[in-house]
Amino acid sequence: MTSRNQTLFEKSQQLIPGGVNSPVRAFRSVGGTPVFFKKGLGSKLWDVDGKEYIDYINSWGPMIVGHAHPVVIKAVQEVAANSLSFGAPTGLELEIAELINKLVPSMEQVRLVSSGTEATMSAIRVARGFTGRSKFVKFEGCYHGHSDALLVKAGSGLLTFNEESSKGVPSSAGVPEEVAAHTLTLEYNNTQQLKDLFAKMGDELACVIIEPVVGNMNLIVPTQEFLQTLRELCTKHGTVLIFDEVMTGFRVALGGAQALYNIKPDMTTLGKVIGGGLPVGAFGGRKDIMQCLAPVGSVYQAGTLSGNPVAVTAGLETLKIIQENGFYDKLTAQTKKLVDGLVQAAKEAGVTFSAQSVGGMFGIYFSEKCPASYDEVMQSNKEQFNKFFHSMLESGIYLGPSAFEAGFVSAAHTDDDIAKTVAAAKKAFLAI
Repeated sequence: MTSRNQTLFEKSQQLIPGGVNSPVRAFRSVGGTPVFFKKGLGSKLWDVDGKEYIDYINSWGPMIVGHAHPVVIKAVQEVAANSLSFGAPTGLELEIAELINKLVPSMEQVRLVSSGTEATMSAIRVARGFTGRSKFVKFEGCYHGHSDALLVKAGSGLLTFNEESSKGVPSSAGVPEEVAAHTLTLEYNNTQQLKDLFAKMGDELACVIIEPVVGNMNLIVPTQEFLQTLRELCTKHGTVLIFDEVMTGFRVALGGAQALYNIKPDMTTLGKVIGGGLPVGAFGGRKDIMQCLAPVGSVYQAGTLSGNPVAVTAGLETLKIIQENGFYDKLTAQTKKLVDGLVQAAKEAGVTFSAQSVGGMFGIYFSEKCPASYDEVMQSNKEQFNKFFHSMLESGIYLGPSAFEAGFVSAAHTDDDIAKTVAAAKKAFLAI
């Protein structure tokens, strides 16, 4: 009997490239048929066939308070009744800007956009306008959206779909080499490479953009020395330091990774959690840098739906909930409980496996130790992950369909959810 998932996927491929609207959803890395969902509540999802799953994708991070949180849904419904969009200023935009500044003080001024890609693309443009320089630095395996200059040794779905991602050339067709020529890539967590590059051409660099905790080539944790050296070098050479916290912002700590590691960037990009499941992004930073933006400065950026009242409301209500006492203590503890349970289950089954977590993010790896760089991630056993993924999916555990994606726990995940997940993992490890 053909499932509804299979039927919908077959039809979708006729009208949508690959049958999906974002590549990693296609299950190309792990094989099989993508799951089509119709409902989410708390920590659970239900697909079109009615099967229930414990969700560890959380819409790739935004659903930190769980699916369909009643406070968020009620607020969105009330605002939507007044109109879905105005294309003009609202008080809600000011309210979320004030809240972002309170929670992330380095963001002295904020510009709202509709996606993380917009945020990172715009932040780099502003940094270039502010410094008058063209070149910028990113790190191997870090993904900052799909704008042309950033698709060089990029992470996320590109690690699955394009082998050129590991060869220092544009990671996507359609990106001219001359556009990517201003993009310099370094190895994540390699402090000496940083020092060498800045010694050679530090005064030519407009900015450095980095995921302070990587989530787009699975979870990679930075060393304190690496981030501190980066901050010092950028300050010395007048290079703008951009923390891409689209994923980590409000995910790893209330003030983001910059609060966790006590490093103050010049600019920050946000997304995911600040939209509470609806499309919102933001970039901001030092006032003198942000004053380069139109209409007060010469760097142009615009967006018809920027600051959309419905999306901003979902984000505002989510940001209010995560400020509750003990929110991050519980989230961090639940995520660590999951990771520890998986590691123990693998050990008992005799499977080479490692895992780690930061706040509400986690990474699982079929390797002896948790990787610290792009090259180490690429050495993990992808075939074992694929077998593990399908066994977990069959047991009703929904993980990212790629060995190169981080996972997410929400405040709605219970001890029972964690116990069921670990039980399913024991079965999956034994099968491997």
